[in-house]
Amino acid sequence: MPAQTSSAPLAQYPFSAEVWLTSANQLYLFDRQEDLWFAEDAGDSQLITVDSGKAYQAMEGFGYSLTGGSALLISRLPMADKQALLQELFSSEGNGIGVSCMRLSIGASDLSERCFSYCDLPEGQTDWALTHFDIMAGDVEVVPLMQEILIINPEIKIIATPWSAPPWMKNNHAFVGGKLKPECYAVYAAYLVKYLLVMRELGIVIHAITPQNEPLNFKNEPSMIMEAHEQAEFVKDHLGPALLQAGLDDVEIFCWDHNCDVKAYPLEIFADQQARKFLSGSAWHLYGGDIGTLSEMHEAYPDLKLYFTEQWVGSDGQFGGDLIWHIKNVLIGACRNWSRIVLEWNLASDPFCCPHTPGGEARCVGALTIDGDRIIRNVAYYIIAHAAKWLRPGSVRIASDDQALPNAAFLTPEGRIVLIVLNEGTETERFHICFQDKVAEAVLPAASVATYVWQG
Repeated sequence: MPAQTSSAPLAQYPFSAEVWLTSANQLYLFDRQEDLWFAEDAGDSQLITVDSGKAYQAMEGFGYSLTGGSALLISRLPMADKQALLQELFSSEGNGIGVSCMRLSIGASDLSERCFSYCDLPEGQTDWALTHFDIMAGDVEVVPLMQEILIINPEIKIIATPWSAPPWMKNNHAFVGGKLKPECYAVYAAYLVKYLLVMRELGIVIHAITPQNEPLNFKNEPSMIMEAHEQAEFVKDHLGPALLQAGLDDVEIFCWDHNCDVKAYPLEIFADQQARKFLSGSAWHLYGGDIGTLSEMHEAYPDLKLYFTEQWVGSDGQFGGDLIWHIKNVLIGACRNWSRIVLEWNLASDPFCCPHTPGGEARCVGALTIDGDRIIRNVAYYIIAHAAKWLRPGSVRIASDDQALPNAAFLTPEGRIVLIVLNEGTETERFHICFQDKVAEAVLPAASVATYVWQG
């Protein structure tokens, strides 16, 4: 936990807060409302007190995964439409929502058109020197689109994750399931290092990697099993030293990258001191378990960071229910439980939840649905927008009471206070926001989320 900051200077009085609202019934979709004004009288309604003098974790970014399928669909848009969309997504100016973090797959994910690695070979062949490594072996739209994104936001933070090693490195010689052969630990570390170096040559600096996406998921296409003791060995004896030798010691490594119901996995890795010295923290999804697990991890290892790297929206869900669940558990929940990054899963899909590999997840709705040149903004778009537009990297979560309504509060580098509040109930909620002995009366419709922004 960083040192507590001193209270911000008293805001000039009177002062107002911007209000941005999204509702489950879609009557409001990240729409600006009438400003709130802070006054003296708190009245008798519920109270959310925001204290900028008590700081928790620094926030590093909010965003999505740029899967191969996402990049394909966005790249096929007419040039003017594509450029307008990229500005909307990655700029915080004007109508931009300010996405500040992206996740890439190293090789194919299950939302690629097909399985591939950057070093695929005919069956029975090996390539210990990685002479056949080809960054354009598949998902060819990712690199040029990422380069365009970096022109808009050069500071965007990028996390990269493999779904599988090349099949010739695995004991089942396949993209689905199987394990990394022990004799291939060193060459797989070299493969990941080569990816990082080639991407840097292309102007794409990867901030952090995880050794394996969902290392206990053997069903996805692609996928690879990597048990905790195996990941610890891979990190301490191969990946960590390989990054150092390549001059990539600025690339952070996060273990696990799977659900909140198996905290024993990262705890086993952290218990290995030689592995832990190479790790910056652990990465998490929420397809199982409780988001409070992140706070348990923070209590056990307060010096290690927590990243929330994936949560999908399924085609069998509804906008309202997904909005409420994701805001409560993913956006507010992850932040209040010490996560520094919050990522929703897939940035874009088509109306049929494609592309995906034959055995990949066939029900994943993107933050955007792209149907030819038509762009539909779905629930994950609004979930991230409610934080990303104002919470630039370096913002810090600050104290706020959550007895009244689920919420999270932040202090930005520019000195603004950002408060995200959820009303998951069926009735309108009237409450007061208290800041530096001044209060503002807020009215939040049923089943809705609002972001309140004011100068601290």
